[in-house]
Amino acid sequence: MIVPGAPRPSAVVLRAFGAGERRPLLLPGGQGTTWRAGGIVLRPHGDAREARWRSATLARLAHADRFRAPRPVASADGSWLVDGWEAWEWLPGATEPSRVDEVLAAGDAFHRAVAHLPRPAFLDLVDDPWSRADRMVWGGAPRPSGPLLDRLAAAFRPVRAPSQVVHRDLLGNVLFAAGEPPAVFDWAPSWRPAGYSSAIAVVDAVCWHGVPVERLPALGQLAAVSDWPQLLVRALAFRVLVLHVLGAWDDDHAERHRPLATALLSGAAGTLDA
Repeated sequence: MIVPGAPRPSAVVLRAFGAGERRPLLLPGGQGTTWRAGGIVLRPHGDAREARWRSATLARLAHADRFRAPRPVASADGSWLVDGWEAWEWLPGATEPSRVDEVLAAGDAFHRAVAHLPRPAFLDLVDDPWSRADRMVWGGAPRPSGPLLDRLAAAFRPVRAPSQVVHRDLLGNVLFAAGEPPAVFDWAPSWRPAGYSSAIAVVDAVCWHGVPVERLPALGQLAAVSDWPQLLVRALAFRVLVLHVLGAWDDDHAERHRPLATALLSGAAGTLDA
């Protein structure tokens, strides 16, 4: 469904990225702003510094047997961005958030492949709700107060695991296609422990996709990262903070997140035994 007022790539943008006169088709999911024209996917690029870094990084990233990633498409003049848009190769497949085990495995392979990258300077400058909430969780910005947020923040403890560039929104951004490795796309970068990415994916799976809280210990063993209980608490705080920053926090969201918060803060299901 086309969202009223949502941006659509112009003919100039389509020609610049080699899509010619093809009529773009809106892709499902996301924020209703991603389009496909033949073998090219186009979307608004957001922060230009982040977008250029992401494209340049993924253009040369080596793939592995356990994951792949779409390659960026350069414009006719060799730039990654045109009039507010970026372009990527289209890969077949579909997201399946219920396959959380396989998402975690793909994320692990992806994070191993990018572990050598230095910290990008733009991370301190990106100003969107997700980046702001991420900084709040890790002490880089003041956070709002609220009953659930205050309880989660009171449970914060130091995290020993080293930081690296991670994908902050993994669960809904892994494509599965028969005969192909999972494809990690729409990279939302942060500089955090790799296990934080896995923890956010698990929080999303429990709160939004019906994965039982009782599976947390098994998923923690699959993630195989240090500080797993603490990373889960911070991941849940991150998702709650995003909703607060967006002005979307309401009773329905509280009900979705409360069972996981109760399990984490009480040590239920073995999640806080460490």
